[in-house]
Amino acid sequence: MGVRLEIPEGLRWAERVAAGRAWLAALPDRVAECVDGWGLRLSGPPFPYAFASLALPAELRDGTLAVLKLQYPDADSAQEATALARWAGDGAARLLAHDPGRRALLVERCDPGTPLHAAPPDEALDVIAKLLPRLWRPAAAPFTPLAEEAAGWLERMPADWERAGRPYERRLLDTALGRLAELVGTQGEQVLVNQDLHAGNVLRASREPWLVIDPKPLAGEREFGVVAIVRGRELGHSPAAVRHRLDRLTAELGLDRERVRGWAIGHTLAWSIAEDAVSGHQIETARWLAGLG
Repeated sequence: MGVRLEIPEGLRWAERVAAGRAWLAALPDRVAECVDGWGLRLSGPPFPYAFASLALPAELRDGTLAVLKLQYPDADSAQEATALARWAGDGAARLLAHDPGRRALLVERCDPGTPLHAAPPDEALDVIAKLLPRLWRPAAAPFTPLAEEAAGWLERMPADWERAGRPYERRLLDTALGRLAELVGTQGEQVLVNQDLHAGNVLRASREPWLVIDPKPLAGEREFGVVAIVRGRELGHSPAAVRHRLDRLTAELGLDRERVRGWAIGHTLAWSIAEDAVSGHQIETARWLAGLG
């Protein structure tokens, strides 16, 4: 028998699509099965920030604090558990258990869990610059290659742009497509990179000062690994803030600035349209990065 669930506002988008409604309907039973199978006690309502999963505070029988996470079954998060297992708690939350059939993870809870964007921007960048080299492990299968993922963006972006009513200028689309086409086949060493390493997915913890959560992993070059921080608005949304993050992280981590900028333009624009929703702030960021606004 399922448990009674409170669906956070961040997941209400799922009610608008058939696959999302089916997933939401199955959640109470899946949560109950995980609670029974892993011997958990749920200890509060879902975390409100989750957008692509239901994340619930839980405790193990021995009192260990954990998070029970039920993923929306999209491709981006398919290898999240594999990435957490590869890092084995080194700079990231520990994976405690995984049920692939239910797309369920049991993960170490970060306590107190304050997000990195609560810190001053330059202190946050200090943290990122120290964390990233620890996370960039050599990577191949089963992680999706960045080249394969980017090929999908190249194919989808023009159709998404048309379907959404051409929400930005053709010149920006052409710039993004051109940069991605240049970068895909000329990458450096393939390491474990994270499409979603923004300052809301790095949390204050007790085992380490800061831990990464919720990775969307790929195998790609290091230059792609800073894109989510560069384009994210959590540490400031202005042309100057974006340029500062780009300049500082590329300099401190020894990365090719133009390759980072190119990946950031392409990735930001690729993620600016989802289903029928258009993200104006991401389009704005892509314009700044491309020097068009």
